[in-house]
Amino acid sequence: MKLKVLTLALGLGALSFSACTNQSGKNVSLKNEVDSVNYSLGASIGTSLSRSGIESIDKDIFFAAMETAIANDSLKIQPADADKLLRTYMQKLRAAKSESNKKAGEDFLAANKQKDGVVTLESGLQYRIIREGEGAKPTATDVVKVHYKGTLIDGKEFDSSYSRNEPTEFPANRVIKGWTEALQLMPVGSKWELYIPQNLAYGARGSRGGIDPFSALIFEVELLDIVKKEDKKN
Repeated sequence: MKLKVLTLALGLGALSFSACTNQSGKNVSLKNEVDSVNYSLGASIGTSLSRSGIESIDKDIFFAAMETAIANDSLKIQPADADKLLRTYMQKLRAAKSESNKKAGEDFLAANKQKDGVVTLESGLQYRIIREGEGAKPTATDVVKVHYKGTLIDGKEFDSSYSRNEPTEFPANRVIKGWTEALQLMPVGSKWELYIPQNLAYGARGSRGGIDPFSALIFEVELLDIVKKEDKKN
């Protein structure tokens, strides 16, 4: 697709930008600083759009509006109205995504509880014992040392102490509710797989690293040690 030369006003002046016809993003050549700024702007906008949850972009309309705005010509939708429209649309997308995540998690847990070896607790937390340890069980305020791997229900990994080759330590009550509940049931030396409902995970807020709101999570947790016991005097 051909684009006209665009002029973008920056804090230090005006720079001219042009897009190549049908050029693959992977094969684009960056020959100078202006090329690099072009690429950085495109990458920034593209990343924001990708994270927004918008799945379909009409490039003709998108670039026509961009050219019009940069040229300070008359827009079909004024900025204030565009902001309101986008906020409303994004709220709808987030609500739809949240409902989809909730249902996916509920369906997964309903099916998972039927599997051999899976224990479902009253809270909704599920676990499967991979290896049962013989050590003490921590209390909620004990500091524990664990190895773990976290994945979404589709199998996508979002965090792993194994990949860093470094166990982590924390008070058992300073993590998500599903972890706190499970850790108090695990003897040291145990390795369990946890299946955590969204309300015992990050709930409506989600978390960085690709955990969307209302996501059920799977953790492989290995309780290595109780580093510090609760001070009973306090």
